[in-house]
Parts: sequence; C-alpha cells; structure tokens
Amino acid sequence: MAANNRRMSGKKGAQVGSGGQRRKGLEGRGPTPPAEMRKGHKKNRVANAKAKQAVRRPVARGRGGKSASELVVGRNPVVEALREGVPASTLYVQQFIDNDERVREALQLAGERGGINLMEAPRPELDRMTNGLNHQGLVLQVPPYEYAHPEDLTAAAYDAGEDPLIVALDGVTDPRNLGAVVRSVSAFGGHGVVVPERRSAGMTAGAWKTSAGTAARTPVARATNLTRTLEACKKAGITVVGLAADGEVELGDLEALGGPVVIVVGSEGKGLSRLVGETCDYWVRIPMPGGAESLNAGVAAGIVLYEAARRRS
Repeated sequence: MAANNRRMSGKKGAQVGSGGQRRKGLEGRGPTPPAEMRKGHKKNRVANAKAKQAVRRPVARGRGGKSASELVVGRNPVVEALREGVPASTLYVQQFIDNDERVREALQLAGERGGINLMEAPRPELDRMTNGLNHQGLVLQVPPYEYAHPEDLTAAAYDAGEDPLIVALDGVTDPRNLGAVVRSVSAFGGHGVVVPERRSAGMTAGAWKTSAGTAARTPVARATNLTRTLEACKKAGITVVGLAADGEVELGDLEALGGPVVIVVGSEGKGLSRLVGETCDYWVRIPMPGGAESLNAGVAAGIVLYEAARRRS
C-alpha cells in the first residue's frame, strides 16, 4: 500500500491558472529590428566594428585632400539630412529610445538608402560623441568629403571639349553659401568650385543640404593657396574675373565670359582679399539699380554664371 501511495504521489494535480499571463506573453512585440541593431547578431558586431573604425581612422589625403568626418545631431536635423541625400556612414540610435515618427522615418530612410550602418548606443556614449549636445537619441555620421584638385576641374572641361567655367570663393565662410554656389554651377553648366584650404567654408552637411543634391555631381576642389592657383589658371590661358562693387567693367560688357574663365567671388562684407584681387584680369560689377550695396556669394555667382551660360549658348 505504501508503494502505491508513492506511485500516486508523483501524479500532477490540478494546476493553478496563469491569469492570462501566458496569452500576453505570446503577443507580438512589433516589427523585428534590422539585423544591424540586434545585439549579438553578426551584422550588429560588424556594424559596431566599422563604426568604431570610422571614428578612429585618421583622415586620408588625396590630391585635393579630405575633410574631417562630421556629426549631425538631433532628430529633425538627422531626418532632414537623410531626406536631402547627405552622405552618411553610420546612424547611431540611443538604446531604449522613445520611438516617435522622426525616429521611425530616420530608420526607414537609412534602410532604404543602403550602405549606412545602424548602431545602437547607450546615452552616455552619444553624450560623449556629441560633447553633451542635445542629440535626442539620434546621431548621423557624415564621412569625410574628398576634394578634387583644382587642375582636375580644368582637365575635365577640356576632356569634354568645353571651355572651363569655374567659380572660386575667397573668404566665404558660410557653408550654405558654398552649397548655393555649387547648385548654381550645376544649373548653368559649370565645371566645379574652388575653395581655399583655410578660412573658408567646406563641404559640410549644411553645404550638402543647400546644394539640393547637386554636390553629388559637381566637384569642389580645395586649393592650398588660392592666389597661386589663380596664377596657374592664367598661365594656362584661363581668364580670371573678380566680382567687385566698384569693378571697372559692367557684367553685360565682359566678352571674356564666353571663353575659359574662373569667376572669383569674395565675402559679402569684405569682398576680395588684396592678393586675390591683384591676380584678377578683370574686376566686374553687377549693376544693381535698386541700390543694394552688395549681394551674397550664392546670388552673385548665380547672376554671373547665367551671363556666362547665355554667351556660350
């Protein structure tokens, strides 16, 4: 009898109900995140390694050199940069982020474009990367821009059987002005933009956005010394035209715009620097019957480029 009791004692009796907890445990948890963001996944490890290498990798130098990498910080700026096609290598997303529409759009745009690593990071790491800026859980890394060499612009024009039409910027420090000039050069059939290596705007995310995508097909070259670069252009038979409010030639009278030309635009406040101004073959003025003292670089370059394109058509 004792043996029977031992055998019966091993049987399970009635079980207490789970109260619906098991059913809740079977509910879905939303869409599966991309492999790059799933901790422990091979693609996540590869993405993390690539991101760390991109941050630590020294800047390479080509013929025109490269800029430093850049971070776009904040939900709205990141989404806008992705919408405008700003080049990006890595999208950093904060762990346990509040998943609003902007976060979802950023992830969708990065995934659709392809080639952008998705990396999940704790907030302290993002704080460190951005030096304490209000990143709102999203940080986009823009890779270094690879500048052309000024000689590449003229060579490309001659290879296409065209006279070079180039804009050089002297003392223009606003990236939005640079982006606007790149857009105008592209619109009027120019062959590129030259900027000095120092004290000048570079191809940042802001410049990319203002260019409205044209920076992808219009090269920007960087000159170690703008004056020497302009002198080399003159020796190669290219006319150097500087814009100045008190220029001796009015824009409509300048026949040289129909041939190989470099148009030099200075800053809105200071104009052309002394050495660059002395290098120019002509100083040309844009007639302004409305009485404005000056135009910003983007507008001025667009007007002169239109006149050059009209003469070449």
